[in-house]
Amino acid sequence: MSATAHAAAGGTPDAGPRERPADEPDRIVGTFAQADLHQVDLRPYSVEDWICLLFFWLMAAMVFLQFFSRYVLNDSFAWTEELAVYCLMPVVFIGSAACVRRSRHIQVNLMYRYLPRAAGRVAATLVDAVNTACFGYVAWLMGAFALAMDAEPMTTIPWSKSHVYWLAFAGMALMALRSVQVSWIHWRQGYCALERPEAYDGTAASES
Repeated sequence: MSATAHAAAGGTPDAGPRERPADEPDRIVGTFAQADLHQVDLRPYSVEDWICLLFFWLMAAMVFLQFFSRYVLNDSFAWTEELAVYCLMPVVFIGSAACVRRSRHIQVNLMYRYLPRAAGRVAATLVDAVNTACFGYVAWLMGAFALAMDAEPMTTIPWSKSHVYWLAFAGMALMALRSVQVSWIHWRQGYCALERPEAYDGTAASES
């Protein structure tokens, strides 16, 4: 059935190819010009971000060296694989401290949509206190584990495994400190990401 007959029968004509606006190429080019004017701002980053970035590139270098030695030199460096895994640990734990600072960990805020504001503020304060206590306790456990692993060497190189776990301890301790800092900020401003997620994901600024 043709589009005309289909429309006469009560249907809607098939939509043909949508024409692009004549100024679309100029608009796309304009976005590149705006990107050139964008100013790089490093102020939101802190010490844990740079440490995490350092270990990330160390891990990438280990992975590349492992690939190069295995498939190009045909003589794999066994220690690169182990060190790459150990570089991942500070990336995870120290990077998690950055997530605490920015309130970027996974959060479920469904309950706060139905609670009164005062009750939501009390619940959010308790959540901040529990978070800080958990981070501090896990940091203590990690420190005890690092001490217990002091005499345990790595598999491929004669280095103590405790160095890696001390980095994980540093990440957990930094998470606890950042949690105290974030809790104080939440207390002063009167809300957190659980109560007003739009204030943290940028939607409040875009709506205004």
